[in-house]
Amino acid sequence: MIDLATKYLGLILKNPIVASAGPLCDSIDRIRRLEDHGIAAVVLPSLFEEQLTLESETLDADLFRGSDSFAESLNYFPDLMSYNLGPDGYLELIRKAKESVSIPVIGSLNGTSTGGWIRYAREMEQAGADAIELNLYSIVTDPELTAGHIERAYVELVREVKQSVRVPLAVKVSQFFSAPANMAKQLDGAGANALVLFNRFYQPDLDLELLEVVPSLTLSSPEELLLRLHWVAIIFGHVGADLAITGGVHSAQDVLKAVMAGARVTMMTSALLHNGIKHLDVVLRDLLSWMEEHEYESIRQMCGSMSQRNVPNPAAFQRPNYVRVLSSYSLPKNL
Repeated sequence: MIDLATKYLGLILKNPIVASAGPLCDSIDRIRRLEDHGIAAVVLPSLFEEQLTLESETLDADLFRGSDSFAESLNYFPDLMSYNLGPDGYLELIRKAKESVSIPVIGSLNGTSTGGWIRYAREMEQAGADAIELNLYSIVTDPELTAGHIERAYVELVREVKQSVRVPLAVKVSQFFSAPANMAKQLDGAGANALVLFNRFYQPDLDLELLEVVPSLTLSSPEELLLRLHWVAIIFGHVGADLAITGGVHSAQDVLKAVMAGARVTMMTSALLHNGIKHLDVVLRDLLSWMEEHEYESIRQMCGSMSQRNVPNPAAFQRPNYVRVLSSYSLPKNL
């Protein structure tokens, strides 16, 4: 019998498919349905630093100062308390989820400062979260801040949060570091139990008629997987932390590629939003079918088999392959 089990964050999961932070994981009913259709674990939607800050009366006064003069000023800030249940409701969601399902429930924190994060990491742990995912989503717009400064701040944040809790800590990172492999090693050294590659940055669009900046959100596509495969395959074997891929995982083939590159788990949301939660049935069926056809006995057997350190031509992941890729394209005959 084929064994789909994998180990992630010290947790034994029944398969390598995890529901990433998103709207599917913000209600007990949907979390139950995800479990019924085979999901191995869920990551709850992120609790944002701004939501914690909005609890402060001081900031609340700052937000409303001047609103009498400029009515539109209130629109500059999203209704963060309606994004999810807010800090108190979030902790209650963890408690109810733990009572309702048997799969691991992972909390998610999104911030860049230390203060309240240690408090809420501890409270998530006390509420029953099996692990915490620290979502390092930050748009650095200050031209005076150097890359080194930002990296040190991230590493210190991870170190302090890790020291404040006993449950495992995953760190979700961006692909925009100058040296992703080195950053992975620094975060690993700071105590991260897992690294999730990569954060999807949602870029604003411009409304040409209203001359306004507007939110823009699109679901991921399978093409996004390639960047993640590339870096997981390079980082695999150089850190002790588990590796996870999020973004571009839509099919059983995507799951297989991710695991072979070195990921312990794959995070999926867009495919489920597009196809419905029952899409999990298709992915798991196709996963088992492929493994049976290719005579694999377990997921663990293939993990990292196509990483940089395990392929016959490691240079395929490096610059020498760049020219080969460019030269491989054939122009259409009608050009």
